Amino acid sequence: MYNCLRLASCIARTGTTSTFSSFSAFKTISPARSFVSNALLVSKPNGGGITFRDATKKSLLTVGRTFRTPVSRYCTKPSVPQERGSKAVGYWLLGCSGMVFVAVILGGVTRLTESGLSMVTWKLLGEQMPRTDAEWQEEFDRYQQFPEFKLKNQDITMQEFKLIWYMEYGHRMWGRAIGAFYSIPALYFWTKGYFNKAMKIRVLAFGALIGAQGLMGWYMVKSGLEDRFHEESDVPRVSQYRLASHLGFAFVLYSLFLWSALDKLLPAQKLVGQIPAATFRFKGLAHATKAAVFLTALSGAFVAGLDAGLIYNSFPKMADRWIPSDILALSPALRNFTENPTTVQFDHRVLGTATLTLITGMFLLSRRRLLPPRAYKAATAVAVMGWMQVALGITTLLTYVPVPLAASHQSGSLVLLSLAIWLTHELKLVKRLPK
Repeated sequence: MYNCLRLASCIARTGTTSTFSSFSAFKTISPARSFVSNALLVSKPNGGGITFRDATKKSLLTVGRTFRTPVSRYCTKPSVPQERGSKAVGYWLLGCSGMVFVAVILGGVTRLTESGLSMVTWKLLGEQMPRTDAEWQEEFDRYQQFPEFKLKNQDITMQEFKLIWYMEYGHRMWGRAIGAFYSIPALYFWTKGYFNKAMKIRVLAFGALIGAQGLMGWYMVKSGLEDRFHEESDVPRVSQYRLASHLGFAFVLYSLFLWSALDKLLPAQKLVGQIPAATFRFKGLAHATKAAVFLTALSGAFVAGLDAGLIYNSFPKMADRWIPSDILALSPALRNFTENPTTVQFDHRVLGTATLTLITGMFLLSRRRLLPPRAYKAATAVAVMGWMQVALGITTLLTYVPVPLAASHQSGSLVLLSLAIWLTHELKLVKRLPK
């Protein structure tokens, strides 16, 4: 490697271009990751050789045909011209993903402040905000007919009611703003011919998911308005199953928006030629890591839905036990995994620890694998964020789930998922070539 780059540098200084037909002068080249990371442009001229461009000198060195196999397979192809309006479409998709990100944070704060059941009606185009004292009293009277007021908030004042109402109203209107931000540019880009056939299918799927997400949100709220809280220990809240579905829809929508935006704005780099089998195995590990992050984040919805973070506020043990005594208190046993707060918290701890272990192993392996250059940065970012997310989760638990920390923990899960998506996107073009 060193001799090859030294020779290239010498020729660059002389300003000449030379062609060699023998590989003997380059025996010391090592097909290492550092070669890929160097800013050398590789192309294949008509003569059958390979041209190296020195990134600092901007001069060329052409090597003969016999040097092609050991070097070209570790190089990235030049980027292809982008289709019409690709950048504009990419920024639009990135904006959509950003708005979904904010919606997830607003939803988390709404849940943490117990504001989600303050609005007891739902209209497709949006509820009208009360403007007079009479209208506010009418809205308050409607709220008083439902379980949250009857069983929990009988002492709530009008001013306190307004605060939780505004929180839920803002969350709903932000969701409708996402629909407008998505649909208006989509219609413009479609009529201007910016979408190919595959992109048109994606656009229709995105629109359907946005609509389904809105309906799922109301379906979730309805579960907290039903007359089903009759036990003495019952607390009016939305169904944890519907909450997890609502959050899962948001995560899927966000992931698809971000992936499509990366396609347009940051196309994956491609390794050409024969790729080591270890690289393919690492790609599978990266996808497994992304799936683990998604599953762990989804389990957090059950923690939030059951207020499971408010019990066993110690770490690593739970009430001085590694496995709490009431972990299987419900019957049948399967109910515990989604309805027992103790089991739900325990599962979230185990999933978080397992995911962090997977992330750490993935990062360590990435240092020893041949990957596209940006994939190394993405793997590092995933590892750093993974450790930060676990530290934030433990801090949230030990401090009895304050709203700012809990909201940060939830947003951290989405940041971690974003970085895992970036990593797998950078490995998108790592494919086996036909023999």
